[in-house]
Amino acid sequence: MKPAKIAGFGLLIALAFVFSYIESFIVIPVPVPGIKLGLANLVVIVALYRVGTAGAAFVSVVRVILAGLTFSNTVMMLYSLAGCSLSLIVMVLLKKTDRFGVTGVSVAGGVAHNLGQIAVAMALLETTAFVYYLPFLLVSGCLAGAAIGAAGAAAVKRLPSWS
Repeated sequence: MKPAKIAGFGLLIALAFVFSYIESFIVIPVPVPGIKLGLANLVVIVALYRVGTAGAAFVSVVRVILAGLTFSNTVMMLYSLAGCSLSLIVMVLLKKTDRFGVTGVSVAGGVAHNLGQIAVAMALLETTAFVYYLPFLLVSGCLAGAAIGAAGAAAVKRLPSWS
């Protein structure tokens, strides 16, 4: 891999990590746990469209591991990995159809992220009680996904592809 490409990945990972750090200070005043803006997903969206699937997956997983080791614990890292994995799979599949723009792909990714986290919570805690959070998480996933997608679409237009 060329040094410029390695440096580019380093920048993407660092930016996603910084966004994760910033987001750790943002408290959204709602009674439902797990609602976040998904700022780091902005970098993943841009990576998906400008670096490709493998590059976006690399950035996403490395960011989750770094943020998990720095800001949380192993269990929280499992939630994040489940969310980011399902989100990335859904976004890659929708992007390949060419039927959705960046914002639509991001909205689906936001919803999928929340679904992945709920699935892990239900599996780890062996309860279906978390299903009651789904309506709130689906709405928040759509809203955050739309905001991140709009910002991502603007960035994708301005940045060159280097896959």
